Parts: sequence; structure tokens; C-alpha cells
Amino acid sequence: MKRSIVLTLLVCMISMLAACSSEGAELSSDSESSILVVYFSCTGTTEQIARWIIGETGADSYEIVPEDPYTEEDLAYYTGGRADQEQSDSSARPAISGSVENIEQYDVIFLGYPIWHGQAPRIISTFLESYDLADVTIIPFCTSHSSGIGSSAENLHTLCSGSVTWKDGRRFSGSASENDVNEWVDSLSLRESEENKGNIVREFNFETKTVQLNSGYEMPIMGLGTYSLTDEECAVSIAALLEAGGRLIDTAYMYGNEAAVGQAVRDSDVPREEIFVITKLYPNQYSYAADAIDEALEKMGLDYIDMILLHHPGDGDVEAYLALEQAVAEGKVHSIGLSNWYVKELEEFLPQVNITPALVQNEIHPYYQENDVIPYIQSLGIVVQGWYPLGGRGHTAELLGDETISAIAEAHGVSSAQVILRWNLQKGVVVIPGSSNPDHIRENLDLFGFELTDEEMEQINALDRNEKHDWY
Repeated sequence: MKRSIVLTLLVCMISMLAACSSEGAELSSDSESSILVVYFSCTGTTEQIARWIIGETGADSYEIVPEDPYTEEDLAYYTGGRADQEQSDSSARPAISGSVENIEQYDVIFLGYPIWHGQAPRIISTFLESYDLADVTIIPFCTSHSSGIGSSAENLHTLCSGSVTWKDGRRFSGSASENDVNEWVDSLSLRESEENKGNIVREFNFETKTVQLNSGYEMPIMGLGTYSLTDEECAVSIAALLEAGGRLIDTAYMYGNEAAVGQAVRDSDVPREEIFVITKLYPNQYSYAADAIDEALEKMGLDYIDMILLHHPGDGDVEAYLALEQAVAEGKVHSIGLSNWYVKELEEFLPQVNITPALVQNEIHPYYQENDVIPYIQSLGIVVQGWYPLGGRGHTAELLGDETISAIAEAHGVSSAQVILRWNLQKGVVVIPGSSNPDHIRENLDLFGFELTDEEMEQINALDRNEKHDWY
């Protein structure tokens, strides 16, 4: 038993050291949500529960990061180390790096933590005593192998003012599922939860250039598609993307360049957690999806993959998606989704799976706009991403030379490509144009110095020909 606890704490120490390498935790978004999820996580179990709550409620999030990182010796139970001393001293208050700004905007705070010696880590007490939480509703949740939330929540409640509304908490084990969490959140009957629950349209944040997925993770809204890029081209292109500030990379098993993508990510000076990598399983992998996920991880040489999609519908796609869900539970994959699924396919597919896709990636460009499909997907709380945003190979020149688009580009002093990509973003569509030209890659990221008017958006909308440029 003691050995198991020590091993758990060793993993905790590694996670916390990584988390504490930054200058301090910040809010995950600057939205106007009235719900905040605050959590302190060691092995990632509490963080996963927190992210599922975020996805279900549309809440902001704040990770509690210790100012003085815990060492291996600190976290070894029953040795008289720092963790032992803090947990045995009710007055201990470990310092926190960073703070929550505008905490007064929040009406509800979910408060998550692992159980240490049957109680919440003392750093949770530090958080509660650092803010005026008058009239706030606090909902605790904990993660543990066996200990209930019990007295840990009761003791935390005593640290709050009498005007705090303290709801009964919930303990989750490491085997908890997203459905378990969603059912609990629904049972709380929170007004904002019911309004935002799962089916909120995921608004783009043009300041951070990201969107918060229903999985709780943030994803950049523009990046690089690597379809048809050879290994060497791929590596050079990714280096150019990262140097220019881009952080989203899209690849797939069928592109044959997953290894090059992983190598480029590992060779970069950009911290891994800032880069968002998407890959896809092809239908010929669906029958052995769990092994295919492990193969992708090994090929890329990454500890986790930010998102895996199913490339397009095929035999065994539901079973393959369930394997993706299991990979999420195991921490191998953060978010999952679909590619080349449309309204009919989604209506048939979604009732058969447990985790709502975070993303659906389809062909979208001014000549093939999917104006009936995009709102449907977005209404489900799913982000839409467009491949072939510039028309696809063999069609790009015609699209970039379109008189309407060229005139709008001239009016703004930008390129036709920038106009098309900006049109996508203003429609709520993430863009991943492919290129091996560093100048074009930089240009394709420079989309925030201008804005298309409503009239210009309508002019481009009028170009729709329902003209698909690939068979998916």
C-alpha cells in the first residue's frame, strides 16, 4: 500500500514540476462565463475531471500551481517530508503562483483536488483564503482511489464566509468517464450549465487566436495542413510555422509524414504544451484502432497526441471511435473528432458513441461552403475545421484569381488567400492551409490586421457553387 502511494506521488511530482516551469497559472479564457473551474492536479486525473466539467458547462478554468514546486522527497508519504508535514499541520498554507483576476465575475466555482492523507492538500486552503468569495456557490470535487470527499470538503467549508453556498461534493476515481461527470453536473441544475451544456457554439477568441473545445482544451484557430508534404518539406514547413507563431499542425496516417511531424515538434524550441498536433486514423486501421493509436504515438515520439480524428466513415468506425474514447481515458489523446462527416452521417453516428466529437473537419472553401452543415455542427457544441480552404491543388489559382475575392483583397491591402482565410474565421471555421513556402505560411497566419465587412462576407457567400474538389 505504501509503495503504491509513493509511486503515485512520484508521478505527481513530475507533473507538478512541469506545470510549475511557467511563471504562473492563468485563466483559460477571458470569456464572460459566470462559472469557474479551479483545480489542483498531480497525476492528471483531477485535471481530466476538470476539463470534462469545463466542456459541459462552458466554464473558465484556473489551475492552482505551487510557487515552491514539490520535490520527490517532499511527496514521499510517511517519511516526515514536506507533504507529511503540511497535511499534519492545519495551519500550513503553501504559496500559489499566479492568481485569478476578476474573480468577482463568477457566481459558481467548481473546486477540484486529489485526496492526500484523507484531506485536501493545504494549497486548497491557501486558495480559499486568498479571495473574498462572498455569495459564491462552491462545488467541490475530489479524485482518489478509495477515500470519499467527506471531511475534506467539510473542513474546507469552514474556511469560507457564512454567505458562501457550499454544495455537496463528489469523489471520482481514476476510472470515471465523461458521462459520469456530465450526469453529476446535470444533477446540480445550474442555470448556466443548462444554458451552455455541451451544445454551446464555441466562439473564437481573436485576441488569443484560439477556441475552447468541448473537451476543455484550447486549440489554435489557424495552422498548417501537411497533406502531400514529404518528410523534408514537412519538417521545413513546420519550422517556418512555429517560427512565425503558428501552433496548429494537421497530419494523418495516410499522409505518410507523421514521423516528420513528431520530429519537427520535438526539435522545436517551442514548449510541447503550446503546440497542437492533429492526426487521423484511416479506415483500414479501424479494425485495430487501439494498436493504431499506439503506433501513431510511437511514430511521432510524443507523450500524447492533442487530437485524433477518424479520416472518414468506414466499416468499424464506431468501434474505432470507442477506442479513441479509451485513449482519452488513458491520457494518450486529449481530444477526439471526425473528418468528412456531414449531417446525415452525424445523425447516425453520434447516438452510438459516448464522447461528443470536439471537432469535425470537412472540405470548406468559397466554392463549396457547406452553409447548411456548418451551423448544424456548431449547434452541437462541436468546432468546425476546413481543409482545402484555398480550393485544393488544381483549383487554388482559379479561387485566388476570383474577381470578387481579388477586389476585396485590394480594398484591404492583403492577399486573396488572406481574405479567404479571414472569411473562414469570421464564419467560425478553423483553417489549416497547406504550403511548403515559408513566405506563404507566414502570410497565412497574418489574418488579424483587417476585418471583412458584412457586405464583403455576403459577396463571398454568394460565390458558393456547391463544387466539391475531393471525393470525401
